[in-house]
Amino acid sequence: DGRGNAYVNGGGFNLMAGEKFAPGIVALVTPDGSARQVADGIAFPNGMAVTPDNATLIVAESYGKRLTAFDIAADGSLSNRRVWADLGDGVPDGICLDAEGAVWYADVPNKRCVRVRAGGDVLQTIDLDLGCFACTLGGVDGKTLFMVVREWRGLESTADAARTGEVRTLRAPAADAGWP
Repeated sequence: DGRGNAYVNGGGFNLMAGEKFAPGIVALVTPDGSARQVADGIAFPNGMAVTPDNATLIVAESYGKRLTAFDIAADGSLSNRRVWADLGDGVPDGICLDAEGAVWYADVPNKRCVRVRAGGDVLQTIDLDLGCFACTLGGVDGKTLFMVVREWRGLESTADAARTGEVRTLRAPAADAGWP
């Protein structure tokens, strides 16, 4: 975030080893290197982004099919957990914020990248032929959407998709904002 903190996730279980689902956590790492848990009960925490004013953390809950928001205190603590956007059948992975306050989320199983606003209204959907794992805005003017994509046929076929990854780009309607 803008204070030098980093929010990191702990999935709660080893998805690739086939372990049974268990809720995950969010931890805070401060500039002095100390770390502490600041949220729990997250349904497979994935991408996270902090708003430009350092006031809100948005977390992609892949197994919850939602984006969850928390208020951020001056010491980095989180409170006021709430659903920022219910994504219906969307499975959010990596996320990024734009200057209009929208969130882009990568959606692996649905092979798309989606732009939503608070409340869940879909503003734009980019359908892809590969699973989208991560997205970020950047480039000279911050309006290039970078999407990390790779063949996807389900978890059981993950090893079969070796060397199919690509970074694709597209012009976005709004520039980047916030902190990854």
